[in-house]
Amino acid sequence: MSKNLVHLLSTIGKPYVLLVGDFMLDKYVWGEVKRISQEAPIPVINVTSEELRPGGAGSVANNLVHLGAHVYCCGVVGNDMEGKQLRTDLTDREIDAGGMVEDATRRTTVKVRMMGHLQSAGRAIQQLLRIDYENTHTIKSAIQETIINNIKLNEHHYDVILISDMNKGVMCKEIIETVISLGKERKIPVIVDPRLGEDYSIYKGATAITPNRFETELSTGIKITDRSSLQAAGKKLLETLLLDYALITVDKDGMFLSSKEGRHTLVPTIPKDVYDVSGAGDMVLSVMGFIVGGGNTFEDAAMIANVAAGIEVGKIGALPISKSEILSALMGGTNPLYSKIKVLDELEEALRKHRENGQRIVFTNGCFDILHVGHIEYLKFSRCQGDILIVGLNTDRSVREQKGPKRPFVTEEERARLVSALEDVSYVVFFDELTPEKLIQRVKPDILVKGEDWREKGVVGHEFVESYGGKVLLAPLVEGVSTTNVVSKILERNNQ
Repeated sequence: MSKNLVHLLSTIGKPYVLLVGDFMLDKYVWGEVKRISQEAPIPVINVTSEELRPGGAGSVANNLVHLGAHVYCCGVVGNDMEGKQLRTDLTDREIDAGGMVEDATRRTTVKVRMMGHLQSAGRAIQQLLRIDYENTHTIKSAIQETIINNIKLNEHHYDVILISDMNKGVMCKEIIETVISLGKERKIPVIVDPRLGEDYSIYKGATAITPNRFETELSTGIKITDRSSLQAAGKKLLETLLLDYALITVDKDGMFLSSKEGRHTLVPTIPKDVYDVSGAGDMVLSVMGFIVGGGNTFEDAAMIANVAAGIEVGKIGALPISKSEILSALMGGTNPLYSKIKVLDELEEALRKHRENGQRIVFTNGCFDILHVGHIEYLKFSRCQGDILIVGLNTDRSVREQKGPKRPFVTEEERARLVSALEDVSYVVFFDELTPEKLIQRVKPDILVKGEDWREKGVVGHEFVESYGGKVLLAPLVEGVSTTNVVSKILERNNQ
């Protein structure tokens, strides 16, 4: 299963996401706790720093952009400094805040978290206190109409619609009904992260819902204790709300996905150290939206969301994670070598920093199916031409198209792990096309390297690289060594 998920995550595009919900500003106050107050039995925090982040639906938007989605936000902020700060923070993160509406009758929701380090060593970070500034009354009809109009502005572009409802008065019946109706009319999946409450009829007709254990128990009246009760709760949500899917998150037990076709799947969690659960629910909604919006199944989305949530609870505070972090987890966990395997957007950002440091970028590509000494020498030659070596790796589909239905011998996941383990390789990135031309145009290497055997065939991408002054070099080959020869020797010896 992980092999298919690796391919999915490596080749997914940039879904256009409509995100409607309760947007907030999160403020983290970091400090050290060394003593107890003489005035009362409470810890004293010596503040060392403060940090502002988009919170609530804003955290979902931040997650989505880090994964590679285009996000259009519709929600409410107050006519205050915090509202201006939140809109600025969203825009600075390349999130489209054009659908945000200012409401002078309410304040922007702000959550302040006091985060204390134990002693001066920075160990055992603990959230000591949370302070909320908010209004939760239902927004006025004029504000509702403006939000609904904003929702409809880009309706032809949406690949998926997400609702992040935290019961702060924005997600009223009229807005939710508009969103669900739009989804049905345009055949766009609508995924809801619901509020805490007993009545979920407001979400009737959505595509999917993602309540946690406690929210599910409250809304269904079913105490969740085992798989049987999970299945009963999932079935009740599906039937009463006319959903296609119900994804119940059950903390340490993972996730439980129920479908209207009668499939019920428990996605178990991988045991991890848990430092902070505050961003896990937002991460689940984000990844479900990203994967489903990219045209994939809810089953695959749930698998990847489960991995992502496991990574998220290992972080302090609600922080975004990258596709590379998820890929690393899918391919074996915490081995630092797997951090070399990048998706293209993240690779471009890494290369920008390398260029700022004056480092020269080298690019080469290949299938690297059954790694042998010829590959090692080829990559060593490539690395010696510059500072950073990027290896473009054909996906399994690309290899089959190029070399026939019996190839590759080694899966793309395993090939990526092998190549990334080589000291000379800085980064590995997949490409799904027959040639790496589009990838080369994104990477813009200073030096493009191919084997000497490409002299007569012509190196793909050479015209582009040479157009801006880049160099194209041909690497010497190790005589008599190739994947085909290696396979032939194996077959010959087995036939003896």
